Amino acid sequence: MALDLIGRGRVADVFAEGEHVLKLYALGFGPEQAQREAAILDVLEPLPIACPTALGVVEVDGRWGLRMSRMPGRTMAETAMTNSDQAGFVAAFAGLHASVLACPGNDLPLLAEQLGQRIAAAPNLSDDDRERLLEKLWQMPGGDRLCHGDFHPFNVMDDAGALSIIDWPDATCGAPEADIARAYLLIRSRLPDLAHAYREAMAAHGYAREAVAEWLPLVAAARLDEGIAEETEALLALCRGA
Repeated sequence: MALDLIGRGRVADVFAEGEHVLKLYALGFGPEQAQREAAILDVLEPLPIACPTALGVVEVDGRWGLRMSRMPGRTMAETAMTNSDQAGFVAAFAGLHASVLACPGNDLPLLAEQLGQRIAAAPNLSDDDRERLLEKLWQMPGGDRLCHGDFHPFNVMDDAGALSIIDWPDATCGAPEADIARAYLLIRSRLPDLAHAYREAMAAHGYAREAVAEWLPLVAAARLDEGIAEETEALLALCRGA
């Protein structure tokens, strides 16, 4: 079956289908991941957030996936590369994240439980570091906000200033500062020139730098479970408080 590839991630490819997109997970994934993402999109539908609508879980050539409505425009990452107004770009991006975090996370998995599972499974951590981080995690405030789990400019579509958010399979209910720490970590890795400005913009929205910093070792430890070799050294340094 010939498909028009428009995006590729670590575990899934995205193909264009006119006004729809088809996200297909790699061979070996069962239907559970696609079903999870579809269920999350259904939870998000009544919220004031522009995001895809789930149109059904499908199997194509032995790969499970999800058909969704297509969000128009290009990614904010592409916009950033051609936009000389960095301050305006960061303000729009941070404002969008703040609008997500203002929403309730009802009916979604708990962020702390997800982080705990990933920290427990993360390679490269010493037993002492793992125990210390898990103990710290259970002492952190739980929170009840909508957390995207993978919020960065490659997952935001910009259609002449109208912004929408894609790639929601890691959405959870939890502390907004944890989602900000995760976003900061991803931006620092992918678009490092924007990381400091993003952190300051979120502080201007009322999210204290210190509270975000408390979550950084925990989200770094959970990121280790994703097995991204080129990030391992920097993530371990963050896990140890550097």
